[in-house]
Amino acid sequence: MSNLDTGIAFSDEQAMLLDAATAFCREQSPTSAVRARMLTDTGFDSSVWRSMVDMGWLGIAVPERFGGSGLTLADSAVIAETTGRHLLATPFAGTQIVIQALLAGGSEAQQASWLPRLAQGVVACVALFEDDGHWDLARIGCRAEPVGGRLRLRGDKVLVTDAAVAELLLVSVTVEGSQALILLDRSSVPAVSLSRETIIDETRRSYRLRLDDIEVDASAAITGSAAAAALRAIRDAALLLASAEAAGGTAGVLAIVVDYLNTRSAFGRKIGSYQALKHACVDILVGLERARSHVWHAATRIADGADAEVALRMAKAEAGDTFAFAGDRAVQFHGGFGFTWDCDAQLYLRRALWLQPWFGDGAYQRRMLAGPLLTTDGAS
Repeated sequence: MSNLDTGIAFSDEQAMLLDAATAFCREQSPTSAVRARMLTDTGFDSSVWRSMVDMGWLGIAVPERFGGSGLTLADSAVIAETTGRHLLATPFAGTQIVIQALLAGGSEAQQASWLPRLAQGVVACVALFEDDGHWDLARIGCRAEPVGGRLRLRGDKVLVTDAAVAELLLVSVTVEGSQALILLDRSSVPAVSLSRETIIDETRRSYRLRLDDIEVDASAAITGSAAAAALRAIRDAALLLASAEAAGGTAGVLAIVVDYLNTRSAFGRKIGSYQALKHACVDILVGLERARSHVWHAATRIADGADAEVALRMAKAEAGDTFAFAGDRAVQFHGGFGFTWDCDAQLYLRRALWLQPWFGDGAYQRRMLAGPLLTTDGAS
């Protein structure tokens, strides 16, 4: 298949997984529960997380020899889309991203140590972004200095989601000028090294991680070509899961909009009967269908083992922008009430404004697509 192949596949197994995930999220994540979890320290319900583990969702993409189901990241995207539709906040995406990094670049010993635990519900997260705000994962300012057989870490990471509850943090650094990833056990991180950040999506928990003076054994590092492969896997996993979650969020916010337009009356008519509001709803629906098409095309390429970078960047640009547009329209349609905290449209808009720039916004993705799509050598 070429980069521009438009094939989309959705298996019977994925359809069954979607049905189960929809029923689960509908029951476990009504907006009342979403709002209650926002007031907790962790931002998620540990019993819900354990139920997800019991259903095998954490090990979907983990090989069977490590206690998983042996499926692919494409199957994990089914869960991501459904949790996005119902605003179910858990460390699912971060844990899946770390799993993909280990599969792509981890040594046999590293995989054997961590993958079975991750499949059984150990929380993991990635620490990749820095204060310069750049989305290029290979542009790393933090470093690890060799000291005997150990590595001493230096620098700060920002926007590290779920760091306070993660048992494994995957940290990008340079070692003697070369990119590397560190498998950082949470027990090695002093409490003072984490500080809570204020972000727009209050269903999330994000932290600044101060690495200075943290030391790890050299065996905890992924280096060389393995690090490059792991970073590519991180990028691909993050783009797919974020795009799937944004597509699900768009479906969720569209349901809220349609329900409200068919409930609220003005001048003796349901406001949904007014043409201007109908047009905006159609725009959201068309955007949702475009986003889903891109997401599942990208997922299909990943499942087939094909190069998915172009498809993933297209999916992220489309899904992220569509979700933000839908959230904005939802707030506007609710009038003055939409600008209050009690309006559920606020929750979706805030989720959209978090996901849109996560691992690169639409403008960045389109800029990165220019090379692959506009080459003249026939490669694309």
